[in-house]
Amino acid sequence: RTNNDLFPTFFDDFFGREMFNSGLTNQVRSTTPAVNIREDDDAYHVELAAPGINKDDFKVELDNDLLTISYEKKEEKKETGAYTKREFSYQSFSRSFNLPKSIENSKIAARYTDGVLHLDIPKKEEAKQKPSRLIKIG
Repeated sequence: RTNNDLFPTFFDDFFGREMFNSGLTNQVRSTTPAVNIREDDDAYHVELAAPGINKDDFKVELDNDLLTISYEKKEEKKETGAYTKREFSYQSFSRSFNLPKSIENSKIAARYTDGVLHLDIPKKEEAKQKPSRLIKIG
């Protein structure tokens, strides 16, 4: 399988971002963060760009073969003066990926560094590509 079989396409991401970012201010702001996906012999590596986000506001959930990464933040801003004014801000996003049966569900690891959420999704031993070997003829 190729990565294109496993994850949303560039065009889905592009049109999703354009629709959600159209002129929303101090309301619900929903964006689709950019994602890089890399595959090596042992795992899939997902990088989700989410600068300025508190790692405790992320939710990474695996339901059967559906991996969902979401973020939700409610903020209350207060301005003081002769009157008090409150503005509520709500930000969220969600990305879902259908994972192949060849991954180790129980070994998925996540970390957040420098504005990027990193997910390491290891492959099952039988799914890893084995190096070629020479068979001795007896």
